[in-house]
Amino acid sequence: MGIKRKVLELREIGCYPVYVLILLLLTYLLNQLDRYAIGVTSIYIAQEMQWGDKGCLLNTSYSKAQFRNISCGIHDKTLTSHQIESICDSKVNDFGEHVCKYDYNGQGELFQILAGPAFIVVYTFSGIPLAAIGDLTNRRNLLVGCLFFWSAMTFITGFTEKYWQLLVLRFAIGIGEAGCTPFAASIIADYFPSNLRAAAISIYNWGIYTGYSLSFALGDYVVRANILNLGWRWVYWIAAIPGFIIAILILATVKEPQKAHKDKSSNMSEKLSWTRFKSAIAPFKNYTLLCLVSAGSIRNAGGYVWAYNVKSYFNQYYPQVMVANYLVWIPLIAGSLGSLLGGIISDRLVTSYGLKARIWVLIASQLCSAPFALMALLLPPPAAFIILIPNYLIGEMWIGVTLTVIVEIVPGNIRTSAIAIYLFIITNIAGLMPLLVPPLAAASNLRIALIVLFPSLYVVSSGLFLVTYLVHKFTSKENEKDSVSAGTIDDTKRLLTDSKFKVTKVNSDQDGR
Repeated sequence: MGIKRKVLELREIGCYPVYVLILLLLTYLLNQLDRYAIGVTSIYIAQEMQWGDKGCLLNTSYSKAQFRNISCGIHDKTLTSHQIESICDSKVNDFGEHVCKYDYNGQGELFQILAGPAFIVVYTFSGIPLAAIGDLTNRRNLLVGCLFFWSAMTFITGFTEKYWQLLVLRFAIGIGEAGCTPFAASIIADYFPSNLRAAAISIYNWGIYTGYSLSFALGDYVVRANILNLGWRWVYWIAAIPGFIIAILILATVKEPQKAHKDKSSNMSEKLSWTRFKSAIAPFKNYTLLCLVSAGSIRNAGGYVWAYNVKSYFNQYYPQVMVANYLVWIPLIAGSLGSLLGGIISDRLVTSYGLKARIWVLIASQLCSAPFALMALLLPPPAAFIILIPNYLIGEMWIGVTLTVIVEIVPGNIRTSAIAIYLFIITNIAGLMPLLVPPLAAASNLRIALIVLFPSLYVVSSGLFLVTYLVHKFTSKENEKDSVSAGTIDDTKRLLTDSKFKVTKVNSDQDGR
Protein backbone atom coordinates (compact mmCIF):
# COMPACT_ATOMS: atom_id res chain seq x y z
CA MET A 1 0.00 0.00 0.00
CA GLY A 2 2.86 2.38 0.88
CA ILE A 3 4.65 1.72 -2.41
CA LYS A 4 1.44 2.32 -4.43
CA ARG A 5 0.92 5.57 -2.58
CA LYS A 6 4.46 6.70 -3.42
CA VAL A 7 3.93 5.85 -7.09
CA LEU A 8 0.77 7.99 -7.16
CA GLU A 9 2.59 10.87 -5.44
CA LEU A 10 5.43 10.60 -7.98
CA ARG A 11 2.89 10.88 -10.80
CA GLU A 12 1.55 14.08 -9.27
CA ILE A 13 4.91 15.89 -9.50
CA GLY A 14 5.34 14.94 -13.16
CA CYS A 15 7.91 13.03 -15.21
CA TYR A 16 10.72 15.54 -15.34
CA PRO A 17 11.85 15.30 -11.68
CA VAL A 18 11.78 11.50 -12.06
CA TYR A 19 13.94 11.79 -15.20
CA VAL A 20 16.43 13.97 -13.29
CA LEU A 21 16.45 11.42 -10.46
CA ILE A 22 17.25 8.60 -12.92
CA LEU A 23 20.21 10.53 -14.35
CA LEU A 24 21.51 11.27 -10.85
CA LEU A 25 21.06 7.59 -9.96
CA LEU A 26 23.17 6.60 -12.97
CA THR A 27 25.79 9.15 -11.95
CA TYR A 28 25.97 7.67 -8.47
CA LEU A 29 26.14 4.17 -9.96
CA LEU A 30 29.27 5.15 -11.87
CA ASN A 31 30.62 6.90 -8.78
CA GLN A 32 30.44 3.66 -6.80
CA LEU A 33 31.59 1.44 -9.66
CA ASP A 34 34.73 3.50 -10.20
CA ARG A 35 35.34 3.64 -6.45
CA TYR A 36 35.07 -0.10 -5.76
CA ALA A 37 36.83 -1.31 -8.91
CA ILE A 38 40.11 -1.36 -6.99
CA GLY A 39 38.67 -3.87 -4.51
CA VAL A 40 37.81 -6.47 -7.14
CA THR A 41 40.93 -6.02 -9.28
CA SER A 42 43.62 -5.62 -6.60
CA ILE A 43 44.82 -9.24 -6.80
CA TYR A 44 45.35 -9.04 -10.57
CA ILE A 45 47.02 -5.63 -10.40
CA ALA A 46 49.26 -6.68 -7.50
CA GLN A 47 50.43 -9.80 -9.35
CA GLU A 48 51.22 -7.82 -12.49
CA MET A 49 52.90 -4.87 -10.72
CA GLN A 50 54.29 -6.97 -7.85
CA TRP A 51 53.25 -5.07 -4.72
CA GLY A 52 51.57 -5.91 -1.42
CA ASP A 53 51.39 -9.11 0.62
CA LYS A 54 52.04 -12.61 -0.66
CA GLY A 55 50.24 -15.84 0.12
CA CYS A 56 49.69 -19.42 -0.99
CA LEU A 57 46.97 -19.22 -3.64
CA LEU A 58 45.15 -21.63 -5.91
CA ASN A 59 46.62 -21.71 -9.39
CA THR A 60 43.56 -20.74 -11.41
CA SER A 61 45.06 -22.18 -14.59
CA TYR A 62 43.95 -25.60 -13.32
CA SER A 63 40.38 -26.88 -13.29
CA LYS A 64 38.36 -27.74 -10.18
CA ALA A 65 38.79 -31.44 -10.93
CA GLN A 66 42.56 -31.04 -10.82
CA PHE A 67 42.47 -29.34 -7.41
CA ARG A 68 40.98 -32.49 -5.86
CA ASN A 69 40.04 -30.65 -2.64
CA ILE A 70 43.60 -29.51 -2.00
CA SER A 71 43.68 -26.53 0.36
CA CYS A 72 46.32 -23.92 -0.38
CA GLY A 73 45.71 -21.91 2.77
CA ILE A 74 48.58 -21.76 5.28
CA HIS A 75 47.56 -20.11 8.56
CA ASP A 76 50.59 -20.76 10.80
CA LYS A 77 51.70 -17.27 11.91
CA THR A 78 55.12 -18.50 13.09
CA LEU A 79 56.32 -19.44 9.59
CA THR A 80 58.61 -17.16 7.58
CA SER A 81 57.78 -16.16 4.03
CA HIS A 82 60.41 -18.58 2.69
CA GLN A 83 58.92 -21.46 4.69
CA ILE A 84 55.41 -20.61 3.44
CA GLU A 85 56.67 -20.51 -0.14
CA SER A 86 58.37 -23.90 0.28
CA ILE A 87 55.24 -25.51 1.76
CA CYS A 88 53.10 -23.95 -0.97
CA ASP A 89 55.32 -25.33 -3.74
CA SER A 90 55.12 -28.80 -2.18
CA LYS A 91 51.33 -28.98 -2.54
CA VAL A 92 50.65 -31.18 -5.58
CA ASN A 93 47.73 -33.29 -6.75
CA ASP A 94 47.75 -36.98 -7.67
CA PHE A 95 49.31 -36.16 -11.04
CA GLY A 96 52.17 -34.18 -9.54
CA GLU A 97 50.77 -30.85 -10.68
CA HIS A 98 51.51 -27.76 -8.56
CA VAL A 99 47.96 -26.55 -8.08
CA CYS A 100 49.07 -23.94 -5.54
CA LYS A 101 51.33 -20.97 -6.12
CA TYR A 102 53.05 -18.45 -3.87
CA ASP A 103 52.08 -15.08 -5.27
CA TYR A 104 50.81 -11.58 -4.49
CA ASN A 105 47.28 -11.74 -3.06
CA GLY A 106 46.21 -8.10 -3.45
CA GLN A 107 45.93 -7.63 0.33
CA GLY A 108 47.96 -5.92 3.03
CA GLU A 109 48.67 -2.32 3.95
CA LEU A 110 49.42 -1.14 0.42
CA PHE A 111 45.98 -2.25 -0.73
CA GLN A 112 44.24 -0.78 2.33
CA ILE A 113 45.97 2.56 1.61
CA LEU A 114 44.60 2.52 -1.94
CA ALA A 115 41.14 1.57 -0.71
CA GLY A 116 41.10 3.97 2.24
CA PRO A 117 43.36 7.00 2.86
CA ALA A 118 44.54 7.53 -0.74
CA PHE A 119 40.95 8.00 -1.80
CA ILE A 120 39.20 9.15 1.37
CA VAL A 121 41.46 12.00 2.49
CA VAL A 122 41.19 13.91 -0.79
CA TYR A 123 37.56 12.89 -1.26
CA THR A 124 36.48 14.44 2.01
CA PHE A 125 38.70 17.53 1.99
CA SER A 126 37.69 18.33 -1.60
CA GLY A 127 34.01 17.87 -0.84
CA ILE A 128 33.64 20.84 1.51
CA PRO A 129 35.02 23.60 -0.78
CA LEU A 130 33.23 22.08 -3.79
CA ALA A 131 29.94 22.04 -1.86
CA ALA A 132 30.46 25.63 -0.68
CA ILE A 133 30.85 26.70 -4.31
CA GLY A 134 27.72 24.67 -5.14
CA ASP A 135 25.69 26.63 -2.59
CA LEU A 136 26.57 29.82 -4.48
CA THR A 137 26.63 28.72 -8.11
CA ASN A 138 25.15 26.21 -10.56
CA ARG A 139 25.25 22.74 -8.98
CA ARG A 140 24.40 20.98 -12.23
CA ASN A 141 27.47 22.35 -14.02
CA LEU A 142 29.72 21.47 -11.10
CA LEU A 143 28.31 17.92 -11.02
CA VAL A 144 28.97 17.54 -14.74
CA GLY A 145 32.56 18.73 -14.30
CA CYS A 146 33.16 16.32 -11.41
CA LEU A 147 31.66 13.37 -13.32
CA PHE A 148 33.75 14.08 -16.40
CA PHE A 149 36.94 14.45 -14.34
CA TRP A 150 36.63 11.26 -12.27
CA SER A 151 35.62 9.27 -15.37
CA ALA A 152 38.77 10.50 -17.14
CA MET A 153 40.93 9.51 -14.15
CA THR A 154 39.30 6.07 -14.06
CA PHE A 155 39.97 5.61 -17.76
CA ILE A 156 43.64 6.55 -17.31
CA THR A 157 43.91 3.99 -14.47
CA GLY A 158 43.66 1.29 -17.12
CA PHE A 159 47.06 2.38 -18.46
CA THR A 160 49.02 2.37 -15.19
CA GLU A 161 52.22 0.37 -14.78
CA LYS A 162 53.41 1.26 -11.26
CA TYR A 163 51.90 1.36 -7.76
CA TRP A 164 52.63 5.08 -7.34
CA GLN A 165 50.61 5.79 -10.49
CA LEU A 166 47.64 3.97 -8.97
CA LEU A 167 48.09 6.02 -5.81
CA VAL A 168 48.08 9.34 -7.67
CA LEU A 169 45.03 8.40 -9.72
CA ARG A 170 43.13 7.28 -6.61
CA PHE A 171 43.79 10.77 -5.22
CA ALA A 172 42.45 12.28 -8.45
CA ILE A 173 39.35 10.06 -8.52
CA GLY A 174 38.65 11.09 -4.92
CA ILE A 175 38.72 14.77 -5.89
CA GLY A 176 36.22 14.22 -8.71
CA GLU A 177 33.86 11.95 -6.81
CA ALA A 178 33.73 14.35 -3.84
CA GLY A 179 31.15 16.55 -5.56
CA CYS A 180 28.70 13.82 -6.49
CA THR A 181 26.44 13.31 -3.46
CA PRO A 182 26.50 16.90 -2.07
CA PHE A 183 25.36 18.28 -5.44
CA ALA A 184 22.98 15.44 -6.29
CA ALA A 185 21.27 15.21 -2.88
CA SER A 186 20.81 18.99 -2.78
CA ILE A 187 19.28 18.99 -6.27
CA ILE A 188 16.96 16.10 -5.34
CA ALA A 189 15.84 17.95 -2.19
CA ASP A 190 14.85 20.94 -4.36
CA TYR A 191 13.03 18.83 -6.96
CA PHE A 192 10.98 16.68 -4.55
CA PRO A 193 8.57 17.72 -1.77
CA SER A 194 9.14 16.59 1.82
CA ASN A 195 6.64 13.72 1.58
CA LEU A 196 8.70 12.17 -1.24
CA ARG A 197 12.17 13.31 -0.26
CA ALA A 198 13.33 10.24 1.70
CA ALA A 199 12.02 7.87 -0.99
CA ALA A 200 13.73 9.92 -3.74
CA ILE A 201 17.05 9.98 -1.90
CA SER A 202 16.70 6.25 -1.23
CA ILE A 203 16.23 5.63 -4.96
CA TYR A 204 19.30 7.77 -5.63
CA ASN A 205 21.19 5.55 -3.18
CA TRP A 206 20.42 2.54 -5.37
CA GLY A 207 23.54 3.72 -7.15
CA ILE A 208 25.59 2.31 -4.28
CA TYR A 209 24.27 -1.21 -4.79
CA THR A 210 24.14 -1.23 -8.57
CA GLY A 211 27.64 0.20 -8.87
CA TYR A 212 29.01 -2.12 -6.22
CA SER A 213 27.38 -5.17 -7.84
CA LEU A 214 28.61 -4.22 -11.30
CA SER A 215 32.15 -3.98 -9.95
CA PHE A 216 32.03 -7.74 -9.24
CA ALA A 217 30.69 -8.44 -12.72
CA LEU A 218 33.57 -6.53 -14.28
CA GLY A 219 36.13 -7.78 -11.76
CA ASP A 220 35.37 -11.44 -12.40
CA TYR A 221 33.78 -11.90 -15.81
CA VAL A 222 35.65 -9.21 -17.75
CA VAL A 223 39.02 -10.06 -16.22
CA ARG A 224 38.57 -13.76 -16.96
CA ALA A 225 37.56 -12.93 -20.54
CA ASN A 226 41.04 -11.35 -20.84
CA ILE A 227 40.09 -9.23 -23.85
CA LEU A 228 43.15 -8.67 -26.08
CA ASN A 229 45.23 -10.09 -23.23
CA LEU A 230 44.69 -6.88 -21.24
CA GLY A 231 42.73 -8.48 -18.37
CA TRP A 232 41.97 -6.10 -15.50
CA ARG A 233 42.59 -2.94 -17.54
CA TRP A 234 39.27 -3.36 -19.33
CA VAL A 235 37.47 -3.03 -16.00
CA TYR A 236 38.53 0.62 -15.77
CA TRP A 237 37.95 1.43 -19.42
CA ILE A 238 34.44 -0.06 -19.44
CA ALA A 239 33.62 1.63 -16.12
CA ALA A 240 34.79 5.05 -17.33
CA ILE A 241 33.20 5.42 -20.78
CA PRO A 242 29.52 5.73 -19.66
CA GLY A 243 30.53 8.65 -17.42
CA PHE A 244 31.29 10.86 -20.42
CA ILE A 245 27.88 10.06 -21.94
CA ILE A 246 25.93 10.76 -18.73
CA ALA A 247 27.84 14.03 -18.22
CA ILE A 248 26.73 15.26 -21.65
CA LEU A 249 23.11 14.22 -20.97
CA ILE A 250 23.00 16.07 -17.64
CA LEU A 251 24.51 19.20 -19.17
CA ALA A 252 22.07 19.17 -22.09
CA THR A 253 18.82 18.17 -20.36
CA VAL A 254 18.89 18.89 -16.61
CA LYS A 255 17.84 22.30 -15.33
CA GLU A 256 19.32 23.80 -12.17
CA PRO A 257 16.39 23.96 -9.69
CA GLN A 258 15.70 26.96 -7.52
CA LYS A 259 17.22 26.52 -4.06
CA ALA A 260 14.37 26.00 -1.63
CA HIS A 261 14.09 26.18 2.19
CA LYS A 262 16.43 29.12 2.62
CA ASP A 263 17.10 30.53 6.05
CA LYS A 264 15.68 34.01 5.54
CA SER A 265 16.85 35.19 8.95
CA SER A 266 20.46 34.56 8.01
CA ASN A 267 22.58 37.59 7.16
CA MET A 268 25.29 35.36 5.77
CA SER A 269 27.25 36.94 2.95
CA GLU A 270 26.79 35.22 -0.39
CA LYS A 271 30.48 34.58 -0.90
CA LEU A 272 33.08 32.05 0.14
CA SER A 273 34.18 33.13 3.60
CA TRP A 274 34.97 31.89 7.06
CA THR A 275 31.61 33.28 8.19
CA ARG A 276 29.86 31.15 5.62
CA PHE A 277 31.78 28.07 6.69
CA LYS A 278 30.83 28.67 10.32
CA SER A 279 27.20 29.00 9.24
CA ALA A 280 27.46 25.67 7.42
CA ILE A 281 28.81 23.84 10.46
CA ALA A 282 26.42 25.58 12.87
CA PRO A 283 23.67 22.92 12.45
CA PHE A 284 26.15 20.28 13.66
CA LYS A 285 26.10 21.92 17.10
CA ASN A 286 22.64 20.40 17.36
CA TYR A 287 23.12 17.47 19.77
CA THR A 288 20.73 15.25 17.85
CA LEU A 289 22.56 15.84 14.60
CA LEU A 290 25.93 15.32 16.29
CA CYS A 291 24.84 11.92 17.66
CA LEU A 292 23.33 11.00 14.30
CA VAL A 293 26.61 11.71 12.50
CA SER A 294 28.55 9.65 15.05
CA ALA A 295 26.22 6.68 14.59
CA GLY A 296 26.32 7.02 10.81
CA SER A 297 30.12 7.10 10.86
CA ILE A 298 30.34 3.78 12.72
CA ARG A 299 27.74 2.16 10.48
CA ASN A 300 29.47 3.43 7.36
CA ALA A 301 32.78 2.06 8.66
CA GLY A 302 31.33 -1.45 8.92
CA GLY A 303 30.07 -1.21 5.34
CA TYR A 304 33.44 0.02 4.05
CA VAL A 305 35.36 -2.81 5.70
CA TRP A 306 33.07 -5.42 4.19
CA ALA A 307 32.92 -3.83 0.73
CA TYR A 308 36.69 -3.65 0.29
CA ASN A 309 37.51 -7.02 1.85
CA VAL A 310 34.68 -9.33 0.80
CA LYS A 311 36.45 -10.59 -2.31
CA SER A 312 39.71 -11.13 -0.42
CA TYR A 313 37.77 -13.03 2.26
CA PHE A 314 36.14 -15.48 -0.14
CA ASN A 315 39.35 -15.79 -2.19
CA GLN A 316 41.19 -16.84 0.96
CA TYR A 317 38.67 -19.20 2.55
CA TYR A 318 36.73 -20.43 -0.47
CA PRO A 319 39.02 -19.83 -3.49
CA GLN A 320 37.05 -22.06 -5.86
CA VAL A 321 33.87 -20.01 -5.44
CA MET A 322 32.99 -17.51 -8.17
CA VAL A 323 32.08 -14.50 -6.01
CA ALA A 324 30.50 -12.60 -8.91
CA ASN A 325 27.84 -15.32 -9.33
CA TYR A 326 26.28 -14.04 -6.10
CA LEU A 327 27.44 -10.50 -5.44
CA VAL A 328 26.44 -9.28 -8.89
CA TRP A 329 22.77 -9.51 -7.91
CA ILE A 330 22.44 -9.79 -4.11
CA PRO A 331 23.55 -6.22 -3.19
CA LEU A 332 21.78 -4.88 -6.27
CA ILE A 333 18.36 -6.33 -5.46
CA ALA A 334 18.37 -6.63 -1.66
CA GLY A 335 20.34 -3.43 -1.03
CA SER A 336 18.21 -1.33 -3.37
CA LEU A 337 14.96 -2.68 -1.90
CA GLY A 338 16.25 -2.09 1.61
CA SER A 339 17.19 1.51 0.85
CA LEU A 340 13.78 2.15 -0.72
CA LEU A 341 11.86 0.46 2.10
CA GLY A 342 13.73 2.51 4.68
CA GLY A 343 12.70 5.70 2.90
CA ILE A 344 9.07 4.64 2.46
CA ILE A 345 8.66 3.42 6.05
CA SER A 346 10.23 6.54 7.54
CA ASP A 347 8.17 8.82 5.25
CA ARG A 348 4.98 7.10 6.39
CA LEU A 349 5.87 7.26 10.08
CA VAL A 350 7.25 10.80 10.11
CA THR A 351 3.87 12.33 9.23
CA SER A 352 2.40 10.91 12.45
CA TYR A 353 5.34 10.79 14.84
CA GLY A 354 7.81 13.37 13.56
CA LEU A 355 11.59 13.12 13.25
CA LYS A 356 11.89 10.48 15.96
CA ALA A 357 10.16 7.96 13.64
CA ARG A 358 13.09 8.09 11.24
CA ILE A 359 15.45 7.35 14.13
CA TRP A 360 13.31 4.33 15.12
CA VAL A 361 13.94 2.90 11.66
CA LEU A 362 17.69 3.41 12.08
CA ILE A 363 17.85 1.68 15.47
CA ALA A 364 15.77 -1.34 14.48
CA SER A 365 17.34 -1.91 11.06
CA GLN A 366 20.94 -2.10 12.27
CA LEU A 367 20.19 -4.27 15.28
CA CYS A 368 18.16 -6.73 13.20
CA SER A 369 20.70 -6.97 10.37
CA ALA A 370 23.76 -7.65 12.56
CA PRO A 371 23.04 -11.39 13.15
CA PHE A 372 22.77 -11.96 9.39
CA ALA A 373 26.10 -10.19 8.82
CA LEU A 374 27.69 -12.44 11.43
CA MET A 375 26.29 -15.61 9.86
CA ALA A 376 27.69 -14.59 6.47
CA LEU A 377 31.16 -14.90 8.02
CA LEU A 378 30.48 -18.19 9.78
CA LEU A 379 28.64 -20.18 7.11
CA PRO A 380 30.23 -21.66 3.97
CA PRO A 381 28.98 -20.77 0.46
CA PRO A 382 26.34 -20.74 -0.86
CA ALA A 383 24.65 -20.24 2.53
CA ALA A 384 27.03 -17.37 3.31
CA PHE A 385 25.82 -15.51 0.24
CA ILE A 386 22.13 -16.30 0.73
CA ILE A 387 22.22 -14.98 4.30
CA LEU A 388 23.49 -11.69 2.89
CA ILE A 389 20.06 -11.10 1.32
CA PRO A 390 18.30 -10.22 4.61
CA ASN A 391 21.47 -8.45 5.75
CA TYR A 392 21.32 -6.06 2.79
CA LEU A 393 17.52 -5.83 2.83
CA ILE A 394 17.38 -4.70 6.45
CA GLY A 395 20.81 -3.22 7.02
CA GLU A 396 20.75 -0.78 4.09
CA MET A 397 17.62 1.03 5.30
CA TRP A 398 19.86 3.47 7.15
CA ILE A 399 21.60 5.34 4.36
CA GLY A 400 18.72 7.24 2.74
CA VAL A 401 16.98 7.90 6.06
CA THR A 402 20.09 9.44 7.65
CA LEU A 403 20.74 11.68 4.66
CA THR A 404 17.08 12.77 4.66
CA VAL A 405 17.34 13.89 8.28
CA ILE A 406 20.36 16.01 7.33
CA VAL A 407 18.66 17.76 4.40
CA GLU A 408 15.53 18.42 6.47
CA ILE A 409 17.31 19.93 9.46
CA VAL A 410 19.66 22.38 7.74
CA PRO A 411 18.63 25.56 5.85
CA GLY A 412 18.48 25.29 2.06
CA ASN A 413 21.13 27.93 1.38
CA ILE A 414 23.79 25.86 3.17
CA ARG A 415 22.35 22.42 2.47
CA THR A 416 25.01 21.37 -0.05
CA SER A 417 27.80 22.44 2.32
CA ALA A 418 26.16 20.67 5.26
CA ILE A 419 25.90 17.43 3.28
CA ALA A 420 29.58 17.72 2.37
CA ILE A 421 30.52 18.22 6.03
CA TYR A 422 28.40 15.21 6.99
CA LEU A 423 30.12 13.11 4.32
CA PHE A 424 33.49 14.51 5.42
CA ILE A 425 32.96 13.19 8.94
CA ILE A 426 31.45 9.79 8.22
CA THR A 427 33.71 9.03 5.25
CA ASN A 428 36.93 9.90 7.07
CA ILE A 429 36.08 7.60 9.95
CA ALA A 430 34.84 4.85 7.63
CA GLY A 431 37.73 5.20 5.19
CA LEU A 432 40.37 4.79 7.86
CA MET A 433 38.72 1.74 9.42
CA PRO A 434 40.02 -0.75 6.79
CA LEU A 435 43.54 0.03 8.01
CA LEU A 436 42.70 -2.01 11.11
CA VAL A 437 42.11 -5.15 9.04
CA PRO A 438 45.80 -6.13 8.47
CA PRO A 439 46.89 -5.88 12.15
CA LEU A 440 43.76 -7.65 13.40
CA ALA A 441 44.16 -10.35 10.75
CA ALA A 442 47.83 -10.76 11.71
CA ALA A 443 46.90 -11.15 15.37
CA SER A 444 44.17 -13.70 14.63
CA ASN A 445 42.89 -14.24 11.09
CA LEU A 446 40.91 -12.41 8.42
CA ARG A 447 37.57 -13.90 9.52
CA ILE A 448 37.96 -12.68 13.12
CA ALA A 449 39.09 -9.27 11.88
CA LEU A 450 35.96 -8.92 9.76
CA ILE A 451 33.68 -10.09 12.58
CA VAL A 452 35.10 -7.31 14.77
CA LEU A 453 34.80 -4.68 12.04
CA PHE A 454 31.61 -5.71 10.26
CA PRO A 455 28.64 -7.09 12.28
CA SER A 456 30.00 -5.73 15.56
CA LEU A 457 29.98 -2.19 14.18
CA TYR A 458 26.35 -2.65 13.12
CA VAL A 459 25.45 -3.32 16.76
CA VAL A 460 27.51 -0.34 17.96
CA SER A 461 25.83 1.95 15.42
CA SER A 462 22.39 0.76 16.56
CA GLY A 463 23.32 1.71 20.11
CA LEU A 464 24.48 5.14 18.97
CA PHE A 465 21.24 5.64 17.01
CA LEU A 466 19.43 4.84 20.27
CA VAL A 467 21.48 7.54 21.99
CA THR A 468 20.47 9.88 19.15
CA TYR A 469 16.80 9.13 19.85
CA LEU A 470 17.17 9.75 23.58
CA VAL A 471 19.04 13.02 22.99
CA HIS A 472 16.38 14.13 20.49
CA LYS A 473 13.61 13.27 22.94
CA PHE A 474 15.30 15.18 25.77
CA THR A 475 16.16 18.27 23.69
CA SER A 476 12.65 18.34 22.20
CA LYS A 477 11.14 18.49 25.69
CA GLU A 478 13.58 21.26 26.67
CA ASN A 479 12.63 23.22 23.56
CA GLU A 480 8.94 22.79 24.36
CA LYS A 481 9.56 24.10 27.89
CA ASP A 482 11.45 27.07 26.49
CA SER A 483 8.61 27.75 24.05
CA VAL A 484 6.03 27.57 26.84
CA SER A 485 8.15 29.87 29.03
CA ALA A 486 8.61 32.29 26.17
CA GLY A 487 4.89 32.20 25.51
CA THR A 488 4.12 32.89 29.18
CA ILE A 489 6.51 35.85 29.22
CA ASP A 490 4.93 37.21 26.04
CA ASP A 491 1.45 36.84 27.56
CA THR A 492 2.59 38.67 30.72
CA LYS A 493 4.09 41.48 28.65
CA ARG A 494 0.92 41.68 26.64
CA LEU A 495 -1.22 41.91 29.82
CA LEU A 496 1.04 44.59 31.27
CA THR A 497 0.86 46.55 28.04
CA ASP A 498 -2.91 46.23 27.95
CA SER A 499 -3.12 47.36 31.60
CA LYS A 500 -0.88 50.35 30.96
CA PHE A 501 -2.97 51.24 27.95
CA LYS A 502 -6.18 51.08 30.00
CA VAL A 503 -4.73 53.20 32.83
CA THR A 504 -3.44 55.77 30.34
CA LYS A 505 -6.82 55.89 28.64
CA VAL A 506 -8.67 56.40 31.94
CA ASN A 507 -6.29 59.24 32.93
CA SER A 508 -6.74 60.84 29.53
CA ASP A 509 -10.50 60.68 29.88
CA GLN A 510 -10.33 62.25 33.34
CA ASP A 511 -8.06 65.05 32.08
CA GLY A 512 -10.42 65.63 29.23
CA ARG A 513 -13.30 66.01 31.60
